[in-house]
Amino acid sequence: MKSRFPLGALALAGLMTWAPAHAQTEIHWWHSMGGALGEWVNDLARQFNESQKDYRIVPTFKGTYDETMTAAVAAFRAGNAPHVLQVLEVGTATMMAAKGAIKPVAEVMKEAGQKFEPQAYVPAIGGYYTAPNGQMLSFPFNSSTTVFHYNKDAFKAAGLNPDRPPKSWPEVALAAGQLKAAGHKCPFTTSWISWTQLESFSTWHNVEFASQRNGFGGPSARLSFNSPLHVRHFENLANMAKQGLFIYKGRGNAADATFVSGECAMMTGSSGLYGNIKRNAKFAAGIGPLPYYPDVPGTPQNTVIGGASLWVMAGKKAPDYKGVAQFFAFLSRPEVAAASHQRTGYLPVTLASYELTEKAGFYQQNPGTDVAVTQMVRKTTDKSRGIRLGNFVQIRTIIDEETEQLWAGKKQPKEALDAAVKRGNEQLQRFEQANRR
Repeated sequence: MKSRFPLGALALAGLMTWAPAHAQTEIHWWHSMGGALGEWVNDLARQFNESQKDYRIVPTFKGTYDETMTAAVAAFRAGNAPHVLQVLEVGTATMMAAKGAIKPVAEVMKEAGQKFEPQAYVPAIGGYYTAPNGQMLSFPFNSSTTVFHYNKDAFKAAGLNPDRPPKSWPEVALAAGQLKAAGHKCPFTTSWISWTQLESFSTWHNVEFASQRNGFGGPSARLSFNSPLHVRHFENLANMAKQGLFIYKGRGNAADATFVSGECAMMTGSSGLYGNIKRNAKFAAGIGPLPYYPDVPGTPQNTVIGGASLWVMAGKKAPDYKGVAQFFAFLSRPEVAAASHQRTGYLPVTLASYELTEKAGFYQQNPGTDVAVTQMVRKTTDKSRGIRLGNFVQIRTIIDEETEQLWAGKKQPKEALDAAVKRGNEQLQRFEQANRR
């Protein structure tokens, strides 16, 4: 059968098919964002990829924060680490100590000729990821803080004011009692026990979590969250657990799903849960500040950041780092950062994105979305600036283990906190010895 196309045309078609396209440099980004947040991360990558032709961000979900960090350590040792790694905030001291494994973000931006002004970032966020010499080490990405989420519909049904979340811990207990009386089997729960009930609890009440300015003063810090105030708080939580007012739903963010589904009526957790609630909850939800004990002088102070930042891994080619820098510059654009803040509930990472959000009337149209911001913009003290400790991931696991003994009725509050402090200090001693110069 004779071809309908002349040979010249087929040859030309072949040349067009095999002509090399514009070569793009791939930038691999490992992250821990699943569900709605995973879609957000993929959208950011897509938007950046469409905004220019030289680089292509390739986001890859690697599991939980702990799993992602473990995978990255193995990959670095094997010589195939990603360019960008998302690390939860309590991994900061560990990453700072891994000097040969990381390239400071300030250095990456400077070498690429990208404008980078640390003062453009919200101070409480940028300061957390900054070395003592003032150099920013990682890029603030999904910073959150602890807030109080509550089900307005459940409040109405229980005869509670849906526009007035409990401000104090005694009020939380009273509200939980009314919710239980109205038939709620899970009046109150919490995610991230250590972060919400010990770390932010400490800074919110302006009491020490650890010595050496909560670890900012050096690796010789030791834990101190077994003070009378901490013990009092866990005695109250234990009493609520015995009465069925506080239901422990597991480690990490396991409790988040129980609030979004409507199973639990109140919870302390991440401001970053907002996007999931807005998209998936079948009830009207509200956000309030973290509860506090009003008889503690100077309370409330400020909460600490959670979430994660983006670390640049060492050992890559110079052109690759230019792509990383261009991507970070894209994420820092006021309109991009503001859209991320409004979509997810994470904090606005730059002052410009906060101002843009406020000017657009977002906080007025979505009451409660400013709570996380106002909790973080307060003036900090040496006890409330944040908590930066070595082996912090392991310390959180120890806190989970010891407090689970408490909820199970196998240990008393002081006994559980004393054990967590003792075991946690052993981790801090190991970290200090391993990083002696």
